[in-house]
Amino acid sequence: MEGKIQEIEKIKLKKPKKYNAIMFNDDFTTMEFVVFVLVDIFKKSELEANKIMLDVHNKGRGIAGTYSYDIAMTKVNMALELAKKEDFPFKMTVEEVRI
Repeated sequence: MEGKIQEIEKIKLKKPKKYNAIMFNDDFTTMEFVVFVLVDIFKKSELEANKIMLDVHNKGRGIAGTYSYDIAMTKVNMALELAKKEDFPFKMTVEEVRI
């Protein structure tokens, strides 16, 4: 009686890529609105939101969070939609995290 040989196929799984949701400074969007977006949409604490808002204000841009692509895009689109409703020229984008 012969034994059965079973081939085991190894599947390599890649971790999903991560993306930063980036906020950009402008001269019209209020700091309060930026903090509100960070707390309400990106679920940051008030302290964290204020730090990110100051980065945006002082450095011209800040990272609102790091997520999978779909989540990053959803949050950015929600923020942009809210800014549009409030008549702010607020800008955000999604950038792939480079290691």
